[in-house]
Amino acid sequence: MQFAQIQTIPEVFNVLKVLSTGIIAFALAFAITPVWTHILYKYKIGIKIKSNDVNGEKLTFVNKLHAHKAGTPTMVGVIMWFSILILVFASHFIFPWLAESLNISSIARLDFLSRKQVWLPLFALVSAGILGLFDDFLSVRGWGKNKGGGIKFAMRFGWLIAIAAAGGWWFYYKLGWDVLHIPAVGDFNIGLWYIPLFIFVILFSAISSNETDGLDGLNGGVLLVAFFSFAIIAFFQNKVDLASFCAAMSGVILAFLWFNIAPARFMMGDTGAVSLGTTLGVVAMLTNSALVLLLIVLVYVLESGSVVIQLSSKKFFHRKVFLAAPLHHHFEALGWPECKIVMRAWIFTMVTALIGVIMAIFGMGK
Repeated sequence: MQFAQIQTIPEVFNVLKVLSTGIIAFALAFAITPVWTHILYKYKIGIKIKSNDVNGEKLTFVNKLHAHKAGTPTMVGVIMWFSILILVFASHFIFPWLAESLNISSIARLDFLSRKQVWLPLFALVSAGILGLFDDFLSVRGWGKNKGGGIKFAMRFGWLIAIAAAGGWWFYYKLGWDVLHIPAVGDFNIGLWYIPLFIFVILFSAISSNETDGLDGLNGGVLLVAFFSFAIIAFFQNKVDLASFCAAMSGVILAFLWFNIAPARFMMGDTGAVSLGTTLGVVAMLTNSALVLLLIVLVYVLESGSVVIQLSSKKFFHRKVFLAAPLHHHFEALGWPECKIVMRAWIFTMVTALIGVIMAIFGMGK
């Protein structure tokens, strides 16, 4: 009898909705994985180890260290964003029908297709995912104008700017958002500067995710912690549908990690790294947590920062600061085992994410 009384509390339903969505997403992605990976192995859709960096210079370390990974199936990010797409629309169209058929009204409450909270991150996930899929396919086949295949960085960068600019325009002109929130300090109206801020956050998140995706399980673990953190933040902001979306993202990433832990059975590819990073940036803006994002994924700041420092130093001073970049390759060059780098990056992200979540929740009052 007490259990029945507890179930009438709306907050409990919301918690169960978020957790249940995450579990269903995990199960769905886990079920789809064997089908997609069978196709990848059958048609030999595997990665090619790059021999040149973004400047066209010969790589002298990373390509040799990762030579054994050549041919590992890629483009598995499709499983993640496709699973989310299925689950979002199933929750809106199929779950209510199941609730009525089975006479279990609680199933209908799992619907999280919300125009204000879910449409934008879902659009970012799928649009960036398709862009990444196209790039992955060209890379695998060795097609395209980029050396080794794939879309040129400038073109990919342009597409990401277009997606980010469209999102920034929608937030500013359609939703009327122009506020930058600084936890425990307050809100600041920044007017049209909101659009450049939005573009910067999306580009940072998308590109950093792609740069961090260089070791088995590394980026997957960081993204898992990040999306779970934003599920908590969104829930405390009473954005339950967005929290459910983030929980679903966590679920599909967890299913991916089951197979991606070293030695990886497959890689997420750009269709995963770019789309998940783009979506993470949109979620950060939806929760007005742009600054918190930088703390939660501080690993991204360090990874991207190491690339910027390395390229700048080589261009202006003709010398390297790091043995290799991004930062995880520098640690490899120092002799750290791959698993040690990945595990420490996960632990580091858990700590920074915990601090970020605390700041976001207790800083909401200002």
